[in-house]
Amino acid sequence: MKKHLQYYLGAALNSYAILFFSQNRILGTLLLVVSFFNIDAGISGLCAVMASLVVVNALGFNKADIKSGLYSFNSLLLGIGFGTFFNLSAVFWLWLAVSCMLCVVLSVNLTAILGKYALPTLSIPFVVTFWVVLIAVNGYVGMGLMQKSSSLMFELNTNAPGHFAKLCHYFDHLGLSAYVLLFFRSVSAVLFQNSVLAGLLISIGFFIHSRIGFSLLLIGFISSCAINSLIGVYPDGISHYHLGANFMMVSCAIGGFFLIPSWRSYLLAVAVIPLAFLVLNGLSRILLLYNLPVFSMPFCMLTIGLLYFFMLRKSAVKLQLTPWQNYSPETNLYQFLNGQHRLKEFKYFNFSLPFMGPWIVSQGYEGEITHKGDWQHALDFVLEDIDHKSYELPGIEPEDYYCYNKPVLAVGDGVVEEAVNHIEDNVIGQINLQQNWGNTVVIKHAENLFSKVSHLKKNSIKVKVGDYVKQGDIIALCGNSGRSPEPHLHFQVQATPYIGSKTLAYPFAYFTANSQKELKTFEIPLVGETVERPEINPYLKNAFHFQPGYIVKLTNNKGKEETCEVLTDEYNATYFFCRESGAVAYFVNNANIFYFTRFYGDKNSILFLFFLAAYKINYSMQPVADSYALDAVGFKPSLWLQDLVAPFYSFTKNIYTNTIKQEGNGVIVAVEAGKEMFGKKKQDFAATIKVENKGISELIIQNKNEKVKVKWETSSV
Repeated sequence: MKKHLQYYLGAALNSYAILFFSQNRILGTLLLVVSFFNIDAGISGLCAVMASLVVVNALGFNKADIKSGLYSFNSLLLGIGFGTFFNLSAVFWLWLAVSCMLCVVLSVNLTAILGKYALPTLSIPFVVTFWVVLIAVNGYVGMGLMQKSSSLMFELNTNAPGHFAKLCHYFDHLGLSAYVLLFFRSVSAVLFQNSVLAGLLISIGFFIHSRIGFSLLLIGFISSCAINSLIGVYPDGISHYHLGANFMMVSCAIGGFFLIPSWRSYLLAVAVIPLAFLVLNGLSRILLLYNLPVFSMPFCMLTIGLLYFFMLRKSAVKLQLTPWQNYSPETNLYQFLNGQHRLKEFKYFNFSLPFMGPWIVSQGYEGEITHKGDWQHALDFVLEDIDHKSYELPGIEPEDYYCYNKPVLAVGDGVVEEAVNHIEDNVIGQINLQQNWGNTVVIKHAENLFSKVSHLKKNSIKVKVGDYVKQGDIIALCGNSGRSPEPHLHFQVQATPYIGSKTLAYPFAYFTANSQKELKTFEIPLVGETVERPEINPYLKNAFHFQPGYIVKLTNNKGKEETCEVLTDEYNATYFFCRESGAVAYFVNNANIFYFTRFYGDKNSILFLFFLAAYKINYSMQPVADSYALDAVGFKPSLWLQDLVAPFYSFTKNIYTNTIKQEGNGVIVAVEAGKEMFGKKKQDFAATIKVENKGISELIIQNKNEKVKVKWETSSV
C-alpha cells in the first residue's frame, strides 16, 4: 500500500513539475501549493490529475511514462482551467470527468503519434479538449456549466482565496517596477493566475531547479516587451497570460530544454519571439470567430514546428537537439558536453590498427609526398629498427625492408568489397603509376563507411569479395605494389567502395603511442609516432568484464548491504541495477576499456561510490585522466554561477584520475577525484580498488572526511 501511495504521489508531483519542463519534486510540490491560491482551480486540478493517473495505470499503459506525468499534466491544466472558468456544481464534476477522459485519450494518442518523430505533445490535448468544452457550452445551454466571468475567456484573471486576499494584494502593489510585477504575474499565468505572489514563489522554485531555464524565461519576457514597445502590437501592453503561456515558455523550451543550451540557442530564443507574435495574432483572429481563446496553442505550434524543422537537417553541427531528456537544461548541457569528450564509442565505428606490433607513421594526413587533395586523409606505416632505419642492408630488395611480408589485419568487422591481388611488387626506388594503389583490399563496415589498405604483396591477399571478416583477421601481407618506391602500408577510410575514392578523416579507437605507450582513444596517429595495439592485462579485463546476469553483493564497514545485478535495456545497453535503492549505473565494456556513462538514482548508495571510483579503467594499465559531468556529484548551489554561464563558458571541471600498479598476484587501482576551477585543483575523493585473480575483492574509499571499506562478493544466483 505504501509503495502504491508513493508511486501515485510521485506521478502527481511530476505532473505539476512537468509544466515547467521539470521532474523536480520540490518544484512540483510548490506548484501544487500555488495552484490552491484559487481553491476551486486547485481542487479540480488535483482531482483531474489523480483520476487520470488511476485510469492510465488501470488500463496498463507504460509505467515510466505514467510516473513522469506525461499522460496526466494536460489533465492538470484541464482541471485548473475548469476551476477557473466554471462554478463548481454536480454537473461541473460530471463534465470534468468526461473531459478528463477525452484529454487522456488525446494525450496517449498524440504521445504515440508524435513520439514516432521524437516530438513532444506539449499542451495540445488540454487546448483541444477545452476548446471542445467551450464550443459545447456556448452552443448548448443544457450542458449546465456556468461560467464565472466572460472576461476569463480572454484574460484568465483570477483572484486569490479570501484568506490570502490581503497578502496577495500587498504583493500585487509592491513598490517595484511595473515590468517586474508583470514578470511575476506572467509566470503565474501558467496556472491561470494573475498573482505576483504566486509568480514569485514559482520563480524561486524554478530558479532552484534550473538557472538556465529561469534565465530563458527572463529573455523571453524582456524580448517580448521590447518588441511590443518597438512595434506597438499591443498598445496597452501584452496580456500577462500571453507572456507566460506563449512568449516566455517558447523561449524556455527552444532555448534550453529541447535544444542543448548554447549562445546560439539563446539567440534563437530571442529570434523566435517575433514568430510567436505572428502566430498568436493570426490564430487569435481565426479563433475569435468562434469566441475561443488561443490558450497556449501558439507555443505548441512553434515549438513542435521548429523541432521538426531542426530534425530534418542532414548535419546538426550548430544547434544541437537534446539527445536524451533529463528534464533539466543544466543536466542536458553537462551530459552532452561530457559525452562529446567521452562517448566517442557511440559516434565512431571502432577501428583497430591494421598490423601487429609497433609501426611508425611515415606519412600522415596532408602529407608532404602523396596525401594531397581528395586523398589527404590517409596514413602510411612502416617498421623501423632502433637506428630509425626501415630496412637492413643492403636495402635493394623488398625483402630487406622490415615491414615487407608482415601480416595486414582487418581494422574492423565487415564484408570485403574489393580485392586486387595480381599486381607485381616494384623494384626498390621505382613506382607503378598506371596501377597507382597496387594490390588493395576494401572492406565495408557500415553504410558509407569503408576501410582500404593498399600496396600489398602480390598473391598475398587471403580474402575474396563477399567474405565476412572480423576485426584482427589477417587479410594480406605488406608489399610494395603500385605507387610505392619502397615497402609500406597505406591505410585510409572512405565513404564509397571504389578504389581511389575520396578519403575521410577517421580515428582509430584505441592504440598506444611512442615509448611511453600512452593510450590514445579515438584519435588519429600523427606522423613520426610509433603506434601499436594496447597490451591487455588479463586480471583487469577479467575483473571488469561484467556480463548480463552478473550479481555482486556490496557490504560496507557499517553493515550496509546492496545487491547489484548487470542487466541490459531495450537498446542493448548494459547497466548495474541496485535492488535495494533502485539506482542504475550504465557502462561500456569492450576489449580495451571499461567506463561508466551515466548514473541515475540514490547518490548515497554504495553503487554510486563504485561509479565514482571505477569511472574509467584501461585494461592496458595506462593512467587515466578523465572528467565527470558537472551534475554527477549532485546538487551544488556553489555551482549556480557556473550554471548561469555554462551555455557560454565553463570554468569548472570535475576531474578523475587513476593509476594502476601490479601488487602480488593482482593489481591495485589508485583513484583520485576532485574539482578544477580556473586551473586550480582540489581533491575531495580518493579510492583504492583491489583486484585479484578472481576479480575485484575490495573497495577502500575516502570521501571527504569519511573512510568507507566495501567488500565485493560475487554470486552465481
